[in-house]
Amino acid sequence: MVWPGEPLRLELPYTRMSMVALAFVPRPENVLVVGLGGGAIPMFLHAVLPDTHVDVVELDPAVVDAAKAYCGFQEDALLRTHVADGRAFIEADGPPYDIIFLDAYGADQIPGHLATREFLGAVRDRLSRGGVVASNVWESAGNPHYDAMVRTYQVSFHGVSVFEVPTTTNRILVGLEGPSRLTREALVERARQVERERKLPFRLSPLVSQRYHPLTKRVGRGRVLTDAGLGPGGLIVEE
Repeated sequence: MVWPGEPLRLELPYTRMSMVALAFVPRPENVLVVGLGGGAIPMFLHAVLPDTHVDVVELDPAVVDAAKAYCGFQEDALLRTHVADGRAFIEADGPPYDIIFLDAYGADQIPGHLATREFLGAVRDRLSRGGVVASNVWESAGNPHYDAMVRTYQVSFHGVSVFEVPTTTNRILVGLEGPSRLTREALVERARQVERERKLPFRLSPLVSQRYHPLTKRVGRGRVLTDAGLGPGGLIVEE
């Protein structure tokens, strides 16, 4: 849900929770958002990080047109949209990103090629040193592959944290490009710093403090998803 003319209004709870990525990287110079939708996430980032370059990748040009026509989404020198497949864009030559937001998983299907170890390896390679990926997935009966996705993230990144989104089945998975010694207390303090410096319209630090769940042990359930294991049409096959 997007409110035209109000870029600071993140209506959906998962979009606000996605901003925990800013606690890991408080001053990103380059950000990539895969999946435009109505443009809520990139417009918010552009508003609170006015000097940051934000790239958006969207597969469907009709989605871009609708976001511009009905949701107030506008491009400029620092906010650019690319009509392309998210995986192809990430695997192509290009600059590194401090934060990559993956928001291309729909409510009724998972693009399998955006969930495999090979893809996540490419994501990690496009991150700058100390960068993070923040991915919106859901844990419910509608996603029987949740455990497999978490396990695949764990073998693809140096560390993975799960942030549960209250009152929803959404989960934000944060994967780290490299080793990190950030404690919960340090992460919460960074979130407070972001609140002050960026004048966020909501409190980020309680989201980090209350919902931060670092995975210190490998998930034993589920299999590691690979390109070779995808079924017809690139969908994840049942385990």
